[in-house]
Amino acid sequence: MSKVKAAVFASGAGSNFQSIMESSNLPCEISLLVCDRPGASVIEKADKLGVPTYVFNPKEYGSKQEFEGTLVSKLQDLNVSWIFLAGYMRIVGPTLLNAFEGKIVNIHPSLLPDFPGKDAIGQAYKAGVKKTGVTVHYIDAGIDTGPIIAQESVEVLENDTEETLKKRIQQVEHQLYPKVIQQIVK
Repeated sequence: MSKVKAAVFASGAGSNFQSIMESSNLPCEISLLVCDRPGASVIEKADKLGVPTYVFNPKEYGSKQEFEGTLVSKLQDLNVSWIFLAGYMRIVGPTLLNAFEGKIVNIHPSLLPDFPGKDAIGQAYKAGVKKTGVTVHYIDAGIDTGPIIAQESVEVLENDTEETLKKRIQQVEHQLYPKVIQQIVK
């Protein structure tokens, strides 16, 4: 029996993409990396791992609806059932949401609902909290508001810098995301 197909959406370095790809017992086949930033280093990671890529520049489209429509067609052509956002720095719009309802998952570097949106680690660090963490959640029409699947805490240490905190959060992300994928994909 062939595995369920999934796509990973990423915009940057791709450390979560790589941790997903290196996970053993992945219950799905990652059949596409979608990247909205030509030149992002995640593209090179995908090439090295033999994962096909679809790279686009949103500025070349007339609207979000237009590029998301193109993405939906591409994903449906590949029989993709799940989308895993891994540092994808765009708000998912209704075109993608409706086509993959309940099948788009995101990882966010805070204990949601605290510190949604961009620079969650910086927000937590500047707020002086004693604890932050990682959340994996389903996507809905809001920003980091979808139903939470899993969370893991990361203590903010007295001698932490924003960079040391970020590294520890990423270590948790790299363990938690593949584990959640194994739990939810059937």
